[in-house]
Amino acid sequence: MQYVHPLFVCIRKNLLLLIFISLQATAQSYTSFVDPMIGSGGHGHVFVGASVPFGAVQLGANNIFKGWDWCSGYHASDSILIGFSHTHLSGTGGSDLGDVLIMPYTGAIKTDKGTQEHPSSGYASHYSHARETVKPGYYAVKLDDYNIDVQLTASERVGFHQYHFPQDKAAHVIIDLKEGIGDKAMDTYIEQIDDYTLKGYRFSKGWANNQQLFFAIKSSLPLKDFVVYDDSTLLRGKKGNGKAVKGLISFDKAPEKLMLKVGISPVSADNALANIAAEIPDWDFDKIIKQADEKWNKELSKIKIEAKSDTDKTIFYTALYHTMIDPALFNDHNKDYRGTDKKVYPKAAFNNYTIFSLWDTYRALNPLYTIIQPERTNDIINSMLAIYQQQGKLPIWHLEGCESNLMPGMSGVQVVCEAYLKGFHGFDKQLAFEAVKASTMRNEFGLKYDKALRYIPSDSVQESLAKALEYSISNASVALMAKSMNSAKDYNYYQQRYHNYRQYFDSSTGFFRGKKADGKWNPVFNPTKSSHPWIDDLSEGNHWQYLWLVPEDVEGLMQLLGGEKMFISRLDSLFTITAEPDPNAPPDITGLIGQYAHGDEPGHHTIYLYAYAGQQWKTAEKARYILHNLYHDDMDGLSGNEDCGQMSAWYIFSSLGFYAVFPANNAYVMGSPLFDKATIALPEGKTFTVEAVNNSPENMYIQSMELNGKPYTKSYLMHEDIVNGGVLKITMGSQPNKQFGSTVDDRPKSVYE
Repeated sequence: MQYVHPLFVCIRKNLLLLIFISLQATAQSYTSFVDPMIGSGGHGHVFVGASVPFGAVQLGANNIFKGWDWCSGYHASDSILIGFSHTHLSGTGGSDLGDVLIMPYTGAIKTDKGTQEHPSSGYASHYSHARETVKPGYYAVKLDDYNIDVQLTASERVGFHQYHFPQDKAAHVIIDLKEGIGDKAMDTYIEQIDDYTLKGYRFSKGWANNQQLFFAIKSSLPLKDFVVYDDSTLLRGKKGNGKAVKGLISFDKAPEKLMLKVGISPVSADNALANIAAEIPDWDFDKIIKQADEKWNKELSKIKIEAKSDTDKTIFYTALYHTMIDPALFNDHNKDYRGTDKKVYPKAAFNNYTIFSLWDTYRALNPLYTIIQPERTNDIINSMLAIYQQQGKLPIWHLEGCESNLMPGMSGVQVVCEAYLKGFHGFDKQLAFEAVKASTMRNEFGLKYDKALRYIPSDSVQESLAKALEYSISNASVALMAKSMNSAKDYNYYQQRYHNYRQYFDSSTGFFRGKKADGKWNPVFNPTKSSHPWIDDLSEGNHWQYLWLVPEDVEGLMQLLGGEKMFISRLDSLFTITAEPDPNAPPDITGLIGQYAHGDEPGHHTIYLYAYAGQQWKTAEKARYILHNLYHDDMDGLSGNEDCGQMSAWYIFSSLGFYAVFPANNAYVMGSPLFDKATIALPEGKTFTVEAVNNSPENMYIQSMELNGKPYTKSYLMHEDIVNGGVLKITMGSQPNKQFGSTVDDRPKSVYE
């Protein structure tokens, strides 16, 4: 036997240990920092369940729908489940979806869900958070009334169920196509194809006014006892249709384990079946959990942070997780999809997406995608351009192939312009230019007045002022795109038109106000009173909050307010003025600091406006306050609706230390980095690192910065600075450096030449 020196053995063991530690670090689980229950209480409205990033399937638990706080189908305050459906919204202020609800139960046959007061009158069950597990890509719960263990996971288009039943009981699984989340089933159908296969569809009307969803179900066990009900009426045969069809699988003796794979499709039940074959061909449940976790880890690892607190990591990675639930895929594995015009488009050249909450997401979520989701950004733009070709305008609030037209503005315009101006080339730029112009040249929603009269009469159009201010942002974005495309005529037209916002400034009060058709101010005016959507001049906000909705021309707003000093004084007042609570205020107006409302989107850029007047340090103060006080690691951890990722995208940007005030101008205004170090993974192996030296809760103020080793005095970054890769080193301190970003040349601008 060959002699091996003990020193060599020791060195080899240490080397192996170092390799093991290195591999452990490389395989770090970012999903372990995600708590999907954050935002499931309060008014967060987040989705709770199993999904993969941007997946069509969001398979989660449903409570009995009881109004606004159940928009996602689930609220942390509840204790009764009615089943597990395959589509959900996350963080919205409106309810819909909840398609293909499936519930296992034991005992006597029941075809109705029951009631909150008497759940045992139906198939509903009590449950407890203590016996509930939620992780990215995985959900598990015990149904206390039946002693059934439910486990859920998912691929992009398939939900995977696993049920463990108690023995020696009759067991049932109901597929309830009547039930949804605040919508109404219009036509439902189910049929048994063979011993292991069911097919069907659910057509419904709600927020999505004509949703068509097809499904297929594969069972791990033969379905020897399958019947169909229309509501509570038993139908003959193995199929049926109506407005309240329910399929019922029964076992005289409960199996120890039952697995169901449920594929969904916007096109056909056959495509749904093909989605199952393509994405989950076998019955290895643990394998799909692992794959889902890997998919989430891949996306979450695109931003790696170093923080002193695991709590900060939990808040950050949960926020990043929430930015990747929606938009959701809206095509099949073979790329077929159904358009807004209800025609089927086979084998598209791009992944088609839906759930575009654009009034919210153009402000931070879509800008975030231009950095960490460049491929999906191209697909999102192609999806939006396809919608334009099918409905004659870019999406406003698009849901499951339906245009809801909800929320003021043509916010899809900003998203398309931003992508083009940031150099994305994976779409037809001429079609994109046509789409943004056509969308802003329509006559609906006050646009005809914006074009011809240059203001929208408040006595002719609801939410006139909110619409007008959003249109100015759109028009300014198109102007920049026109300039980049060397279209002088279009540039001059939109350059003039985006200044329409000035028509609404009342110098006698110092606020933007609604203006009537006769040119007089709307006499209904109380700057601290929140407006009611679809009734007042504004939408989900008051005049104090909307005063700052001019990110496209901050210098112009400064001039209207009387110059820099008055601008700063008024901005300071926003955060200190209080008023008697309005009991009739919309519930969205939350996260209040004075009159600033972080719980809703129109003000998300506002704290960053200080930098335009040379007082970046005040932006830093406000950013740190909001990051520490309005985001938490508990169920009520969000100050308002998540709104499909926008609330979390604000946190991601602001915790990194910068934010896109006017996304189309390619700039990010500096705030206050929360973490010691954050590294963003970019294409082609590049990275952009933000390193905060002397960082702490007290050291919130930027003292100086270096970009790639050179002094950097500006209080903003350009998009190219980030995507080209490099290192931004920020030295922090406990006292403001009031010289940082104070000179005119170092301040952010609305437009960069």
